[in-house]
Amino acid sequence: MTGETYPVEKEAALLPSETPLAGRTNSLFMGTHVISGTARAVAVYTGKQAKFGKISERLKLKPQETEFEHGIRRFGFFLLEVTLSLVIVIFAVNVYFHRPVLEAFLFSLALAVGLTPQLLPAIISINLAHGAKKMAQNKVIVKRLASIENFGSMDVLCSDKTGTLTEGSVRLHSALDLDGHASDRVFLHAYLNALFEKGFANPIDEAIRSHKQPDVSGYEKADEVPYDFIRKRLSILVRHDGAHVMITKGTLPQVLADCSLAETPARHTVDIAAVTPQILHQYETLSAQGLRLIGLAYREMGTASVIGKGEEQDMTFLGFVLFFDPPKKDIAETIDRLKKLGVALKIITGDNRLVAAKVSRDVGMPEARILTGGELREISDSALLRKVAETDIFSEVESNQKERIILALRKAGHVVGYMGDGINDASALHAADVGISVDMAVDVAKEAADIVLLEKDLAVLVQGVQEGRTTFANTLKYVFMSTSANFGNMFSMAGASLFLPFLPLLPKQILLTNLMTDFPEMTIATDQVDVEMVNRPRRWDIVFIRKFMFAFGLVSSVFDYLTFGVLLLLLHATPEQFRTGWFMESVASAAIIVLVIRSRRPFYKSRPGNQLLIATLAVAIAALILPFTPLGRIFGLVTLPTSFLLILGLIMILYIFTSEVVKKVFYRRLNH
Repeated sequence: MTGETYPVEKEAALLPSETPLAGRTNSLFMGTHVISGTARAVAVYTGKQAKFGKISERLKLKPQETEFEHGIRRFGFFLLEVTLSLVIVIFAVNVYFHRPVLEAFLFSLALAVGLTPQLLPAIISINLAHGAKKMAQNKVIVKRLASIENFGSMDVLCSDKTGTLTEGSVRLHSALDLDGHASDRVFLHAYLNALFEKGFANPIDEAIRSHKQPDVSGYEKADEVPYDFIRKRLSILVRHDGAHVMITKGTLPQVLADCSLAETPARHTVDIAAVTPQILHQYETLSAQGLRLIGLAYREMGTASVIGKGEEQDMTFLGFVLFFDPPKKDIAETIDRLKKLGVALKIITGDNRLVAAKVSRDVGMPEARILTGGELREISDSALLRKVAETDIFSEVESNQKERIILALRKAGHVVGYMGDGINDASALHAADVGISVDMAVDVAKEAADIVLLEKDLAVLVQGVQEGRTTFANTLKYVFMSTSANFGNMFSMAGASLFLPFLPLLPKQILLTNLMTDFPEMTIATDQVDVEMVNRPRRWDIVFIRKFMFAFGLVSSVFDYLTFGVLLLLLHATPEQFRTGWFMESVASAAIIVLVIRSRRPFYKSRPGNQLLIATLAVAIAALILPFTPLGRIFGLVTLPTSFLLILGLIMILYIFTSEVVKKVFYRRLNH
């Protein structure tokens, strides 16, 4: 229930009501496993009232709206406001000028369709599917496509400690003598005890055996007193050169209580009372470093070949054996990469604050600020909104507190990812903008997660964040392109309809224009993304989108009106020629300008993807050729003189140059 890998001893006891979950040594939890021992228990809570049941109940609640869903909804309302305002005004003006009501209505309706980015759902789906495919190649499996956008916007990553920042296994740190120095003699005795132990499998003995293998060819096992939860120690009798030695290891208080002597590094023995303060000081110092510590003692048994629990007395204290869960290789570098990407890492663990502080130092977070589960219970929800931003490590927390931390971070304005793999992580995974689990996680964690990593490694996560931002950047490109181009064309059309005695474009021509200008943007998922677009998290910014739409839409309208002037004043165009000329200019300019506004850099310094480039040029050429084909006749298009095509080319060059200047000024002024 705490997410840690160590077996936990349980015993009958009376504990304070505020004891954290990890410290409730008198409680058994549904959903956990018994490793060894027997007990008589009283069922206090069952079903939904148990800790296990409460977690399952939290998963039934509908998850809160994610950042991406919130952004899409706000964008939809924004488009609705602009479209309705424009359509109502245009319809009213056309009716005021005594245009046929049905014709005015169809024209206004076509404008509404033209202003709406109809392909947005398709573009989002294509972008997300393309992103999911690339992320899968980087060992990141996407279960819910919408989470990719949240992945790119994520600015806070909450992670458990065990198995994510650390290896998730018990390792031997060192074997120390009475003075706290590394000792081969202490390790040899610990190794013999672990090697000949035949009781239940445990990570402590496995860590000792796998650390290194000293020469034990002259030693034989004679007898064993297995570990039990009352004595809390294990004794092995070994035979060497005709002598028998009993080696005992266990919790320090239990071992120390039955020692009468202690061995110094010089292999002299002293009275245990003389060195007990020194031993206890070493114990406190080493425990404060987040290390698990056991005591080691021995007793010369002469020729005795059998031992029992009664022989565990008058022993000689030999030293300490220290264990730890090592940090993963290169984890400090990975955390630094996340920081450079604008993602703050917060550790949420059931471990005590001393262990959490030790791990934070090991992974490159020396000045980490810590908040415990007990302190968390005393903080109101409103105060927690400020506190979560200031805290780096949450220690001694329970599963429901994890969810509370996630929700507080989201309410504070962050896009939050949570990485966990245990039952106790399920509710937090459910509450996060991006729930991240691993392939080896329990089923309920994988079910609650949005993204599953094939390797429990933050380095894999870094690659996923970069790919998520690439996908999000390409989605925003379409939004910028479609809203600015569509708004410009529709604004021009609305203005032209006020002074022209005929409709500037027929409804079917408006829809054809919209279709052709959207076609190149179907390939936006394959476009290349500039480095500066993925170096920090980005979110839906409706204010910025509105300013972008008006700025570049007005630039588009200026050149539309320039085209009107050429058609009416120089060519004296008929209504059919006017519509054809503007259709050609509108489609060609909207297609070519994609190459300009897709990047913040000058268009010649940011190479587009091959598919986008080909599709853009193909649509521009098709717009120029269509009036000369039978298909063009169906849409009411006619041929135009060559002189207009030359003027159109000049207008296009001027349009690209002006857009580059506006883009440079726009981004510089907004510093976005």
